[in-house]
Amino acid sequence: MMPGIEDETGRPPALAEDAAAPTGWNAASEALMHGPRGAFFVAGIATALLLVGWLAFYFLLFMPRGSIG
Repeated sequence: MMPGIEDETGRPPALAEDAAAPTGWNAASEALMHGPRGAFFVAGIATALLLVGWLAFYFLLFMPRGSIG
């Protein structure tokens, strides 16, 4: 074994006992059935905040200055 690749317990980091148990097809398909709802929720909030910020700049900064020319 090469020095410096052990963790704080002195074991190599990738032992079979550290791996997760295998997941069956039914459990995996059930977990993926509804899709990444949390990611879509966070992306929707970020998009809404970006739109609100853009509208605030448009109506509070650009519109009061009037047209160019």
